[in-house]
Order: sequence, then structure tokens, then C-alpha cells
Amino acid sequence: MKKLEVDVHHLTRVEGHGNIKIRVADGVIEELKLEIVESPRFFESMLVGRYVDEVPHITSRICGICAVGHTTAACRAAEKALGFDPPPEVGALRRLLLDAEFIQSHILHGCFLALPDFFGVPSVLALAETMPDVVKTALRLKRLGNTICETLVGRHVHPVSMAVGGFTRWPSRDDFLHVKTMIEEAADDLEETVRLFEAIETPSFDSPAERIALRSEGERYELLEGVVTSSAGDSVAEDRFDRIIRETTLPHSTARHAHTERGSFAVGALSRYAVNHDRLLPEAALAAERLGLSPDTTNPFHNNEAQVVEAVQCAGEAVRLCDELAAARPPGRFKAVARRAGRGTAAVEVPRGTLYHGYELDGAGRIVGANCVIPTGQNQANIERDLHRLVGVLLERGEGDDAVRLGCEMLVRAYDPCISCSTHFLEVEFVD
Repeated sequence: MKKLEVDVHHLTRVEGHGNIKIRVADGVIEELKLEIVESPRFFESMLVGRYVDEVPHITSRICGICAVGHTTAACRAAEKALGFDPPPEVGALRRLLLDAEFIQSHILHGCFLALPDFFGVPSVLALAETMPDVVKTALRLKRLGNTICETLVGRHVHPVSMAVGGFTRWPSRDDFLHVKTMIEEAADDLEETVRLFEAIETPSFDSPAERIALRSEGERYELLEGVVTSSAGDSVAEDRFDRIIRETTLPHSTARHAHTERGSFAVGALSRYAVNHDRLLPEAALAAERLGLSPDTTNPFHNNEAQVVEAVQCAGEAVRLCDELAAARPPGRFKAVARRAGRGTAAVEVPRGTLYHGYELDGAGRIVGANCVIPTGQNQANIERDLHRLVGVLLERGEGDDAVRLGCEMLVRAYDPCISCSTHFLEVEFVD
């Protein structure tokens, strides 16, 4: 019989502050928690009383890694509340910016946060000493994503020209062609990254999960909009996501937990791949095959490989969008959308999963109710469930305290949590 105590205070190589607490007595798990311990940030409360066109500049500050995603979700939700349908060129540019953000975020996680675990080193700094070329490749790819955003929307973090209704400055044809050239020149770096992860041995672990992601009509691997689709068969419009997803609060977390009627579920790269794998570009589908990725995988550690596949997918999609936007006629001069009463909810895929923003406006266009449902919060219950299963497997193998601790840390990191995003802790109910 096994006695075990694991107390990871501030898990390393994740965004934000989280703890892992596990207590095992006589071979029975008596306590297991992923504690989200950052103070609540109350972004929803900050929005109340502000005019709707101020929303993008406030919500972009929720996260420095997925600022484009939060801004996009905010703009789309605000436009729905205002009854405004932006021109297709606006949607195309938003998708291009999401592609760029996915590249930089996935490379940040895969190569800087997760990769040290597979080479037995504590951080990317140690990895840089023994594998400098790998780190240099990762730095170039992360810089690529940031530079695309800086070129097209004025800043690589907290985009300044994204607005409700479109873009206050439309990039030039030369901007789009320059971005296309940068992406094409990064092809060798992406290939090296695929080759690197192809050589890594992923931990073997079986933990089936319900997976939720956006899926749309047509053939696009969806990030920008679509139907909320579950691997269990449910599908609802984005503004009805709360028909299948329920949030609760728990004493040990300043992030809300989320469940469907069947229990916990997962969002993120592996879930998007499960829902949209048939829409991959040929080069991304080949990368998935090389990495041994299957759409029905039950191993959450494969989220690392799914992120690499998505980086390849987003690069290919971005090149196509650059050609499309360079050839398109630019929208006319930006004009602010007229303020009015309304209510709107939008879903956008961000690197860590499906993000929901919802706003209710009064007659002056001021926000009277707001809600942000964060991917890491949606994943937290499923992470804890996976930890229960993993600890049981490791105990059965007779692993010691250090191996259990490392395995649990690696599992949480595989989900690529963005803890600061998730600390909202505000219960909001919209009334129909």
C-alpha cells in the first residue's frame, strides 16, 4: 500500500500561478486538486458601464499571449449585439491574425514550456546550452507570429487597429505580400519543428474525453466562427453554448469549472483536431501522420503534437489569406458602428481552446452585462480527472514520489493552461 504527498507550489513553465496538491493514503487518493490561486481579475466587472466600442481595448489586456483572440471575440460579440455584419475582408484579416497568434503561442508552449521535460532539463535556458539550434528555430518562429501582428495591426501584443466594425487602419497590399514572404521563408523552420517532435517519445496514457470545438460549413479548419460541436454528438449555435456547457465555482480555484451533462470535457488543439481533422491542408495532414496523431486518440499528452500540426496548418492558411487580401479591394474608410441596445455572444478558437464573449447593451450602447468563458477554466475539471487517472496508473507501476510529481506536472503542462486568463470568477446570468 502506498502513501504519497505531492505539493507543487506554483507549477513552473505555465502561464500564471497554479498549484498541484495530491494526498494518497493506503493506496487511495484522498485529495487531488489543481488549484488556481491567482486573485480574480474581474474583467467582466470592468466592462460594465463602458461603451461597447471600448471593449476591444479593454479585453485585449486579458492576455498578452492570446490578445488577438480576446479582441476578436470581443469585436464579434459586440457586433452581434449591435446587429452589424462586417464585410468578408474583415473576417479574412481576423482569421489571418488568429493564424499568426496560433503560430507564436503554439511554438512558445511546445518548444519553450513543454520541450524541456522531454530532454530532462529544468527550463529552456538549459536547453539552449545543449540544443542551441532548436531554441534559435523556435525563437524565429515565435518572432514570425509576433511580427505578422505588428505589421498588420500595429503591435504584436494588444492590437491597436482592431475595432468593433473592422479595422481603423487597413494594411496595404505590400504589407500582405511582405507577411506572405515571411511565412514562406519560415517553411524550413516549421519542418525542423515537425522533425523534432517526430523524434520525441510521448508518454503512454489512456484517458478518453469528450472534446468540444468550433466547426463550420464548408472545408475550413475553423478558428473564427462556427457551430459549437462536441465529439459526443451535440452541436449548438455559438450564442447557445450554455445549452450544453455549465460552469460552477469551487473553493480551491479562482477559475470556474465547466461540465456538460456527461461530465468534464476538453478544449484546445487536440479537440480542434478531433472535430476538424478532415479539413487539414495536405501539409498539415502529413505532419499529423508523421507525428502519429490520430483523431480518436485518448492520450492528452498528444496535445503537444496537435499544436505542432496546427502551426503548420495556420502557416499554410495564412499564405492563402495573404494572397486573397492582397488581391481584394480594401474596405472603405472605417466608420464606428452606431450604438444601440442589444445582446450578443460570439465564440472564437484561441490557442488553448474555445473562447466565449457575451455582452448586453443598454440603449446608449453601454455594457450592462458581460461574460467571458475561458478555455483554461473549461479544461480545469478534465485536467483534475486526468490527474486522478494518471496518479492511479503511476501508483500501480510502483513509481516513486519524484516520478509522480513529474508526470503530473507534464500532464498539466500538456494542456498549455493560461491561468491568468481564467481567473474571472464572476457569475453572470443573461435574461432573455
